[in-house]
Amino acid sequence: MDQRIYLSPPAVLGDEESSLVAALQSNWIAPLGPEVDAFEQDLERATGVAHALATSSGTAAIHLALLALGVSPGDVVVAPSFTFIGSVSPVTYIGGEPWFVDSETESWNLDPDRLREAFEAARAEGRRVGAVVAVDLLGQCADYPRIVEICAEFDIPLVEDAAEALGASCAGRPAGSYGQVGILSFNGNKIITTSGGGALVADDGDLVERCRHLATQAREPEIHYEHREIGYNYRLSNILAALGRAQLATLNERVNARRKLFDTYVERLADLDGVDFMPEAPYGRSNRWLTTLTVDSDRFGATNLDIINALAADNIEARPVWKPMHLQPPFADSRMFGGSICERLYATGLCLPSGTLMTDDDIDRVVSIVRRTHR
Repeated sequence: MDQRIYLSPPAVLGDEESSLVAALQSNWIAPLGPEVDAFEQDLERATGVAHALATSSGTAAIHLALLALGVSPGDVVVAPSFTFIGSVSPVTYIGGEPWFVDSETESWNLDPDRLREAFEAARAEGRRVGAVVAVDLLGQCADYPRIVEICAEFDIPLVEDAAEALGASCAGRPAGSYGQVGILSFNGNKIITTSGGGALVADDGDLVERCRHLATQAREPEIHYEHREIGYNYRLSNILAALGRAQLATLNERVNARRKLFDTYVERLADLDGVDFMPEAPYGRSNRWLTTLTVDSDRFGATNLDIINALAADNIEARPVWKPMHLQPPFADSRMFGGSICERLYATGLCLPSGTLMTDDDIDRVVSIVRRTHR
């Protein structure tokens, strides 16, 4: 069998090895250290945001953001249903109640009209909305000019979950720079990786320092170990930060490679009846983290799962798009505003292999199998 093609594997492009060796030779092996400080400064420059905090994961960063914004037990937190569970599971850590809204067709992200509907319902019912978590899905920013305006109107803080969108932009601003807090992820499948890790960015320095305190077991600045509240072990290690710095230095190259790959798939598959690629909203530029499309089985002659299975038979990894949160058992009783759009995207969506280092031969393998399934 041919060598496996993964959906979104890590890519080593630059000075990763030498950066890791230098960090090891410095003997800053334990958590924190100069590479963490430098990585945070690099992230500030990359996002155009004043302050950054490197964390153990993007999910941890969302948890910290919600705590620092004052989300309390019983509060409503509004989020898109069409996302990964890490965007919303921290709401339950705090005892909040997630309310979900549908997607819009322009970008597949949170629908601002449904967001307003949720805010108005909460106001009518006397419910406090502690925050909004908007997600930049599959590398594309949500419609922040509209979302920010609606959040300001209702005086509700915004968390931008840009876990999948580092290197993307909206209205000329980098992903992660909207709202009170931005969230990044450096999981192994992201456009840059620290093996596992994330970050929180914000212009409010006091908020970031509050998160930094909570992320370091809420230890007080005493010579002994003093804790006046419960904190968390949410910091990124110095070794992983060194890897992240080397990866971040080649971010533009990675974004360009993924956008080129997306364009290549479009050129070679868009003629197939029933195939529609994820649109790029006119207000922004996607990093095309994953090449994603929908498959109309009546026109194409096969389903998205048929294509996934055909690719798997040739040792190629593909997957459906995110299963909406309101269809997941833990959130079966959660409020949902709309739902038909994200449900249709889930039923028909397909993520093709999108690795930064995919070769022409790799693309040929994928394309030939997709074309072969078309009837």
